[in-house]
Formats: sequence, structure tokens, C-alpha cells
Amino acid sequence: MAKTASPLAPAAFPTLPPVAGVRIATANSGIRYKGRDDLLLAVLDPGTSVAGVLTRSLTCSAPVVWCRDSLPRGSARALVVNAGNANAFTGKAGDATVQATLKAAAEIAGCDLDEVYVASTGVIGIPLAPDAIAKVLPGMAAGLATDSASLEAGARAIMTTDTFPKGSTRTVSVGGTSVTISGFAKGSGMIAPDMATMLGFLFTDAAIAAPVLQSMLSEFTERSFNAITVDGDTSTSDTLLLFATGKAGNAPVSSADAPELAEFRRALEEVMLDLALQIVRDGEGATKFVAITLEGAEHDAAAKRIALTVANSPLVKTAIAGEDANWGRIVAAIGRAGERADRDLIKITIGGTLICAEGMEVPGYDEAPVAAHMKGQEIDVHIDLGIGTGKAKVWTCDLTHGYIDINGSYRS
Repeated sequence: MAKTASPLAPAAFPTLPPVAGVRIATANSGIRYKGRDDLLLAVLDPGTSVAGVLTRSLTCSAPVVWCRDSLPRGSARALVVNAGNANAFTGKAGDATVQATLKAAAEIAGCDLDEVYVASTGVIGIPLAPDAIAKVLPGMAAGLATDSASLEAGARAIMTTDTFPKGSTRTVSVGGTSVTISGFAKGSGMIAPDMATMLGFLFTDAAIAAPVLQSMLSEFTERSFNAITVDGDTSTSDTLLLFATGKAGNAPVSSADAPELAEFRRALEEVMLDLALQIVRDGEGATKFVAITLEGAEHDAAAKRIALTVANSPLVKTAIAGEDANWGRIVAAIGRAGERADRDLIKITIGGTLICAEGMEVPGYDEAPVAAHMKGQEIDVHIDLGIGTGKAKVWTCDLTHGYIDINGSYRS
């Protein structure tokens, strides 16, 4: 049965321009889902460089371990992603499934095993047959295509509890040459990043060396995928990969500080933030999109820690779901974040209305405009600690009964 899209979903999936050197096919693997594709195969032209950011979870999946070991080579020729089974905590069986998948994909792409990247998402702890994915891949080769439709199909194939596919794109200039960045991501629950978030795959036809890609990806992840939270749970499978085929024809870029990369850097961060915020908008059971800006902290790291403490607070999130302007819950979260704060310097503003300052509610505070703001879908919270120059911005959503309904029956 088709899912009802989140009330916070974009109006439509964007048209993603094809990326030269990237061919994609999708299929149904039969692993879990019926009536939809749940397997993605991407074949990348020779010379493609790659960068990645992966979960730091100590119970990470077999695909994450493989990608972590392969990334130092910096070269990629294929990507295989399945939805419905995370291949995590599956022991030697999980490794065997990865190895069989790698061999099948490498044969299609004509490459070494460590040029094949794999990712899985879904239920944890259920072993797959070694050939569960490998046996499907040969039949997908004939369907490999470079077009917008294949990119959208890829975005849909990697979904689990997502209610809509998530895509983003930009076209910019690198050294006078037009280049494209197109990407998609999945994620809806188990969202509290510790590297990237869930699964995200970005493709560009720019010629950029792997170390430069890695520098940009790691930097921008902190302000995008690592600045969102839905439920405070970090996935075993978090994988974000960026592939650069070099087919645009620009002079290869080998320095992250190269002036010709200025437009590309801005565009890449925009695409990453766009995808990250779409994940929040698809938070399981979400009805409110919440932006939390924190200023005046001791330093930026402190600001982010406090902001995420507020964003992850079940009491804050349920108050927002109930459209209750209970700012005391925000105060409580600030106080337990483990960073420096002074009661008498904190200022909290919701929807542009100052609520508390100088250690208490402001004189004459009128809750009416805040209550009206809380009834909307876009909630804005601003916190000023007043003790330093540290700042951060994070995004979250409310916590509703819908989250319990989805996760209480996830395996059934």
C-alpha cells in the first residue's frame, strides 16, 4: 500500500540532470519488499574518484566496514545499494554477502573489488544468503542508463520508511567549465548522525582529486548531515559517498583551496544541506519542521552540543507536537547539555518573540503570538547564551504518536 507523504514533504521530486559517466539501474531483489524496486546498481566510468563519510558506530554493518577499508584507494567504478535489510550484526554471513556482491558488480564494471562500494539499509540482525544480491545484478546490466529517470528511480529504490524520495542538484562552473552535481539520500528514522546520515550518494562530472573531495565532504557534513536529528538514534549503516567522474572536461583540481572550486564548494554544501533537511522533513511521524539557532556559547562545539541536546529532548519535541510553547523544557535541556551556561544571561526567542531573559520570563510576556507560531509547520527557536561567540544551527522535527506506530511494527 502506498504511503502518505509527510505533510512537510516538498511539492515534487526535482528533475536531476544526468551526470556524465554515471549509469544507474534498479530492480526488485526479493529480499523484503514486493511491488517496488529495492536494489540500486551504479556503474561509473574509469577515472572516477570517490570520498566518503561513514558511521562511527562500533556495531556498524558489513558494507560500512568494506567501504571504510576501500576509501583510501580513492577510486570507484561501481556502487550497489539495497533496502530492506541492513546486513548489520550478521557476522561472517554478512561478510560473505558483501564479497559475493562485490564480485558480481566488479564483473559488470570490469574493475577491482576495492573499486566497488556497497551500502545496505533496513532491518538489523537478519543474515542474507551470500548470493541474495549478487544473483540479481547481472540482469540489471542491460538496464543501466544515464538520465534523470534513472536517478529518480535510484532515489526511490533505497527508501525504507521514507514517505518520499529525496533529491537535489546544482549546476556550476569550475575553471570556466560547466559541471553538474546531482544526488539523493534516504532517511526517516534512526536519525542522529555521527558522521553523515543514513544513506546519501552524490555524483558530479567534475574532475576533482579524491583528497579534495574528502576534504570538502568532511567539512560540509558537519554543517548538514551532522546537524540534523529526528530521534537521537545513530544508524549502524550511515554512509555518505561522493563520486566525481571527471567527464565534464575541466582541468583536474588537486587543491581544496583552488579558487576555481569556489562555486563548486558552495553548490556541494547546498546540495548536502538540502538533502539533510529533506530527511528531517520526512522524520517518522513528523508534523513540524524545527530550526534551532544557538548563539553566544563558549565556542562553536559547545553551541552545537547544546543545540543538539535541545533538538533531541523528547520533552521539547513532544511539546512542539502538542503546539505547547513550554519554553521551560528548552531551559532544562540547555542546563543538562554539559556545556557552560549562565541562567541570568540566557535569552530564548520562539517565532521572533522574546520569552525569557535575565533569569526569568520577560515582564509582560504575551504567549499569544508564540502559540500562533507553534500551530504552523515551520518552528523557529533562537537561543542566545550571552557568554561567548560560539554558534551553531541544527534542525529537528516534532515527536508524535506516528513515530511509535511506525517503529512499533517496523519488523512486521
